[in-house]
Amino acid sequence: MSYKLLLPTSVPKAHEFFCGDALLQLSSIPTISLRNVRETTLDPVSAPDRASTSQDAAWAQRRTFAIISHPDAGKTTLTEKMLLFGGAIRMAGHVKARGEHRRTQSDWMELERERGISVTSSVMTFEHEGIMFNLLDTPGHEDFSEDTYRTLTAADSAIMVIDAAKGIERQTRKLFEVCRLRDIPIITFINKIDRESRHPFELLDEIESTLALDASPVVLPVGSGADFHGCMDLRDFRFLTTAESGGGVIQCSSPRDAVLEQHVPDPVLRQFREDAALASEAYRPLDVDAYRSGHLTPVLFGSALKNFSVEDLLETLARIAPPPRPQPTDRRPVAPDEVQVTGLVFKVQANMDPKHRDRVAFVRLCSGRFRRGMKLHQVRSGKPIAVQNPIFFFAQERALAEEAVAGDIIGIPNHGTLRVGDSLTEGEALRFTGIPNFAPEILRRVRLDDPMRTKQLRRALEDLAEEGVSQILRPMLGANWIVGVVGQLQLDVLAARLVAEYKVSAGFEGAPFESARWITGGKAMVKRFVERHRAAVALDRDDAPVFLARNSWDLERTTHDWPDLQFLAVKERA
Repeated sequence: MSYKLLLPTSVPKAHEFFCGDALLQLSSIPTISLRNVRETTLDPVSAPDRASTSQDAAWAQRRTFAIISHPDAGKTTLTEKMLLFGGAIRMAGHVKARGEHRRTQSDWMELERERGISVTSSVMTFEHEGIMFNLLDTPGHEDFSEDTYRTLTAADSAIMVIDAAKGIERQTRKLFEVCRLRDIPIITFINKIDRESRHPFELLDEIESTLALDASPVVLPVGSGADFHGCMDLRDFRFLTTAESGGGVIQCSSPRDAVLEQHVPDPVLRQFREDAALASEAYRPLDVDAYRSGHLTPVLFGSALKNFSVEDLLETLARIAPPPRPQPTDRRPVAPDEVQVTGLVFKVQANMDPKHRDRVAFVRLCSGRFRRGMKLHQVRSGKPIAVQNPIFFFAQERALAEEAVAGDIIGIPNHGTLRVGDSLTEGEALRFTGIPNFAPEILRRVRLDDPMRTKQLRRALEDLAEEGVSQILRPMLGANWIVGVVGQLQLDVLAARLVAEYKVSAGFEGAPFESARWITGGKAMVKRFVERHRAAVALDRDDAPVFLARNSWDLERTTHDWPDLQFLAVKERA
């Protein structure tokens, strides 16, 4: 008797992608490639137990996906409309609107609603036509990219939102590279096609040339801007018309169906028919295997604000997006159909309910069937944790989770026991990999306005650092804490949340340092370096030594003088 386990034929030695303006190399974060696999026979004693058929049916109906985009591409509006079409809400909120219409579900923080941007990841669970969707809404602003990178570790697929007038923008490309690093398949939604925009083929060609990805048009627009008359699904030729063209859905036999002539002006229809014919010849047809392997992206043109192609997007996601996939650990991949429960803490959020000062760990279940009240083993501490009140998320709202399976996202309320990167199992010492920490690009000293609030400030900084809002560093010489962020907007958010959630008034002033790097190497060598450079060394929240460089020359010179040490711009969460 033997079992077969799919293992990667090779693991890349290094990966490059951007955080802020810095090009980073990830050499210590293993990834599981689904493109090239080989079969390995395991001894029955060491092979994990597989779940029953009924359990297989449960996890196979999960679709856990993230939505990524550049700011202002329409990501939050699309999220709201997917929730609306999925039956999860009665009225979709709009980012740029007044009164009740502005109350978006995914942007639940007051700061997010005031500024009209997403500054933290949120999770929404909803069911639609027998499929359980776990939607991960990520911040679009690059200052919060670390939160986005962590959230993508919990996703099995992604939707990439592109502005039809602007095409692929800087942050979109960065997030795409992270998805490629993790072999996350992508569906592309080209938004705002009802406004003046670039030609569809120009956008499709940009996807192929810029992202090195085959584009497969699934839904094409009929006109654009002032001449926009709807969208047609090229798979079954359903035509979703605008109000000016009659409204509703019209079933056609092909793009040349005569019924279209009653709804679309002749010049617009003639151009659409030419585009549809060219699209079927010039671009690859939809291939599910190529999509799941990361070689092809289905493309849907639409308008989230006007409800065009949103339902098609939801249906496409249900039909072709992968169910929960194997997750990498330091010992072996964990398959979703294993009996033993395993999970990864990919995010921690403090003060979701300010009245209770709560702290919730977001856990992606990777295998097994979880039941409320189970005791799980925290691999980092070696201690058991009884999960008595797990919750399902709907942005800020929540519901008690009696049961969950692989692919689900549950919340575990706790008082600091669980941290980002923690692995939870039913006993096996597995550590899930792939959650990075990035070196901050802006360093500031914290100035507390009221010295009597020192204790509250410390707790606040620790809570917000765990979320990824900032990093906190304690200099080995001096009493002032240093906060590190990727961009200025993070400092604004940090100051606002200190006041709103912790009643702490603090400011930030310049620090005599330009960059920070984690110090790794032999223990004796690290100790020697720290003793010689105490004025330029701080400890992070894990008590790991961090070198604070005054400028780029200082960093280069120190790196040259200490060749036996590594000064890391990125490290994996322990």
